[in-house]
Amino acid sequence: MKPHARAVAVLALGLGGIAAARFGGWAVVSVESMPDYLVAGQPATITFAVRQHGDELLRDIRPSVVLTQGRRDVTVKALPAREGRFNAHVTAPAAGEWRVTIESGFGRSKGYLLPLPAIAPGAAAPVAPTDAERGRMLFAARGCVTCHVHRDVDLRGELSDFGPDLTTRRFAPQYLAQFLADPLIKPPSEGKTMPKPHLGRADIPLLVAFINADRKTAAK
Repeated sequence: MKPHARAVAVLALGLGGIAAARFGGWAVVSVESMPDYLVAGQPATITFAVRQHGDELLRDIRPSVVLTQGRRDVTVKALPAREGRFNAHVTAPAAGEWRVTIESGFGRSKGYLLPLPAIAPGAAAPVAPTDAERGRMLFAARGCVTCHVHRDVDLRGELSDFGPDLTTRRFAPQYLAQFLADPLIKPPSEGKTMPKPHLGRADIPLLVAFINADRKTAAK
């Protein structure tokens, strides 16, 4: 099998489970804007969309965002914003790491971010993430974890297995960038496809850097 054909098959493998899940109803939460870190006591905005079956924007829902640190939870209602997006203005009450969960308001579908650090007011900002680390954050924030397993982004200890495990996979960077921009550009021969991930242009090279970072090349 040619490298590109195998890469398509690897990314699309297992989407039969996604097709089956359509009948139960599911959604992908995709965070489009978020801070690298929080400042305790100061509000920050998280902007996200909720797409039924990863495609259709849901508007008539009431999502919320939950910050969790130990046994402390802070819940903030998200407000409708432009073009089917939602804004949640969150405030971490104390410094430390906070887990972020987005309750979509659509069935049991949720979105998860990697833990966000909160610093004390006036403290030095954390070191800026590398491209690969930003890609790791996006892998969670953009909803890739809804379908794909990656052991470097284990948020709940019960990652989805609809799509293939990408932990040890590596792909030709140009091909992977094209595929992430539009999985329908080169669909697999068996007809299974990955839903379009609706990524921003700046997201794609960061996700490529993360997926391809220090892992063995996929078999040809």
